[in-house]
Amino acid sequence: MSEQQPTFTLRKDDDIGIITMDVPGERMNTLRASFVDDIRALLEQIRADGELKGLVLCSGKPDSFVAGADVNMLAACRSADEAAALARAGQTLFNELEQLELPLIAAIHGPCLGGGLELALACHGRVCSDDDLTRLGLPEVQLGLLPGSGGTQRLPRRVGLTRALDMMLTGKQLRPKQALKAGLVDDMVPQSILLDTAIALARQGKPKHKRKQDLKALALEANPLGRKLVFDKALSALRHKTRGNYPAPERLLEVVRTGYEQGMKKGLEAEASAFGELVMTPESAALRHLFFATTEMKKETAFQGAEPLALKRIGVLGGGLMGGGIAFVTATRAGLPVRIKDISHNGIGQAMAMAHRLLSSRVKKRQLRATERDRQLALMTGSLDYNGFERADMVVEAVFEDLDIKQQMVADVERHCPAQAVFASNTSSLPIHRIAERAARPERVVGLHYFSPVDKMPLAEIIPHAGTSNETVATAIRLARAQGKTPIVVQDRAGFYVNRILAPYLNEAARLLLEGEPIEAIDQALVDYGFPVGPITLLDEVGIDVAAKISPILERELGARFKAPDAFGKLLDDQRFGKKNGRGFYRFNKKGKPVDPSVYALLGVSPHTRLPAQDLAERCVLMMLNEAALALDEGVVASARDGDIGAVFGIGFPPFTGGPFHYMHQQGIGAIVAKMEEYARKYGERFAPCGPLRQMAEQGGSYY
Repeated sequence: MSEQQPTFTLRKDDDIGIITMDVPGERMNTLRASFVDDIRALLEQIRADGELKGLVLCSGKPDSFVAGADVNMLAACRSADEAAALARAGQTLFNELEQLELPLIAAIHGPCLGGGLELALACHGRVCSDDDLTRLGLPEVQLGLLPGSGGTQRLPRRVGLTRALDMMLTGKQLRPKQALKAGLVDDMVPQSILLDTAIALARQGKPKHKRKQDLKALALEANPLGRKLVFDKALSALRHKTRGNYPAPERLLEVVRTGYEQGMKKGLEAEASAFGELVMTPESAALRHLFFATTEMKKETAFQGAEPLALKRIGVLGGGLMGGGIAFVTATRAGLPVRIKDISHNGIGQAMAMAHRLLSSRVKKRQLRATERDRQLALMTGSLDYNGFERADMVVEAVFEDLDIKQQMVADVERHCPAQAVFASNTSSLPIHRIAERAARPERVVGLHYFSPVDKMPLAEIIPHAGTSNETVATAIRLARAQGKTPIVVQDRAGFYVNRILAPYLNEAARLLLEGEPIEAIDQALVDYGFPVGPITLLDEVGIDVAAKISPILERELGARFKAPDAFGKLLDDQRFGKKNGRGFYRFNKKGKPVDPSVYALLGVSPHTRLPAQDLAERCVLMMLNEAALALDEGVVASARDGDIGAVFGIGFPPFTGGPFHYMHQQGIGAIVAKMEEYARKYGERFAPCGPLRQMAEQGGSYY
């Protein structure tokens, strides 16, 4: 039996020791608790070698340095003390690295994140590649945590307080040029000479760092009063953003402040203690649940045993907002040539102009070279006919929500594209089986539902009808992932999944408005609850006309509980479509987005706050939870995991809850059922818990 390959190896390049980290069997390196003993043994070997003049730390992986610590370690922790002990072990080890007499240089190519950057910060110098793969950051806050191996103390001392707080409180990752400008790395070179550059730097001794700071940052950070201003401003900004729903950012601020005011030793103690406490919070557990769910989904390449088709060229039908967005992510993220067909040059021009605007913005921010922008734009071409579609492997249709038009699109694609080409419809309301019912090759027809704006919204719903082949579904999943989306497969039922659970939520918000609750109060209550925007704002952004069109379909297919308030008719008669025409519940103008007070008279209500914010929020959310439970029971989504991902990534269900099913699991199904029954008594029978939830409560079951 052969010995297991070691994670850390040491070789010599004359008088420089090169430490290579390569976790066996993994695509990326991650730090694990077991590595402490391995590194200590390596350090003993290094100290015993009197010929070494310096050290270089690099990765054996071709496209990553260290992607972070292994998050699985945290699941085994049963107490805050256990989690804090993990942090202290990392701190102690990195302190040993920092205290080495020999200069230690990190050679960074690819992701250098979380514990990976903490490891690099413990080195005496850092060199990174100029490759676009290279990113440096401390994104632990996105998991409800803070850096636990010295990052809260070393990063501010390296790049300055203001920049470090910006990175750690947002999870922002720096590109190579940004890292060099910030002083986070000492040099940036092509990957081909990265190791040689790091070796040369190690031979020069420990680098003397000169942090580049603008005068404003220097003035603020150089005195206690200025630092207090920085911390106070950061606290105010994050409270406005998090609404008190995320404990990690505030704890991070406290820890960094401790280090500045009481020294690094006290700062490290505070860091380990806070890390341990945050690991045990329900918010971190929920965010880690989402992290593991998405990671698990990325590994699922086949669909029910079927492998996807190779994708080399994509067609898009329709150059409007959705079609243009789909073409944009296809060219810029999937890197695939995309041909846009529209009925007018204007439609194609709009799609190309949008792509140019989005890419030029990245060039202006120095996130992209102008030559790379032009290369990506060259992948997008347009036509008024099907010229060029004869080589398309997949065509995504994004035209009007009209069944006859979409059926005609299927026929056209079958006539002009290869026989194996997949037809994907970006419909939000029409059944996929109806779109496919006249197809010559219905097994090649599938739904691929994107969310607006396509370049920002991370979810895609894949909707097979009964005759869709598994190969077609796998191919749609492949394209969505290549476009940077997180896809979930849902049944071909009215509203699919996301719109189905969203409709009762929006309808309840409309009822609250008709009861006289002010628009601002409703929206504020749901934003405070954790949603990115309030439901009334969302109605304006989606389009009141779109919501009114979907609602009857849901009511017809799923029952009276989906009936929208009749008030929608009055809004449409008054030409209030929302943001698209500047008139809805809000007025959209250059000065901002004030509530339009005339909407109250139109609806025949007198606005007055009557209910507490908690009731406003829970009335909307409980309707969504009930519908999510029904959708899962009916098989609309395959699992609670997919239901959580769909709700969080599709409509911004508060991430700190982990999604509707994880939230019900954390709260306890019995508690959720009791709350619904309470609301049914207070506000009406529509809040009565559905059968599956009642049954689960009676049996003591749960979703996880």
